[in-house]
Amino acid sequence: MPSSQQASNTPWQDRLAEVCREYQIQAPHFQIVSDRRGGRTAWSSIVTVYGKRIEARYWYDGRNITNAREDAAEAALNWLSNQANLSNSW
Repeated sequence: MPSSQQASNTPWQDRLAEVCREYQIQAPHFQIVSDRRGGRTAWSSIVTVYGKRIEARYWYDGRNITNAREDAAEAALNWLSNQANLSNSW
């Protein structure tokens, strides 16, 4: 199957980047954060978009860092969709 037809493994991140391009705002910047919890480390993500730092809702095992970024991207899209001042300028 051609790469242009393959489904993305990061739909929320892709959509967030698309929305930022569409509305001519700075591209999202992701940061991975960790928290030592007993004998394990939990991972999460923070995304900065339109000057706002938005945290992922959950913490993830190290094998699932992509999920942390997806979680933060989804939260950022929800935040952006609720910004009346942004939607008026779009």
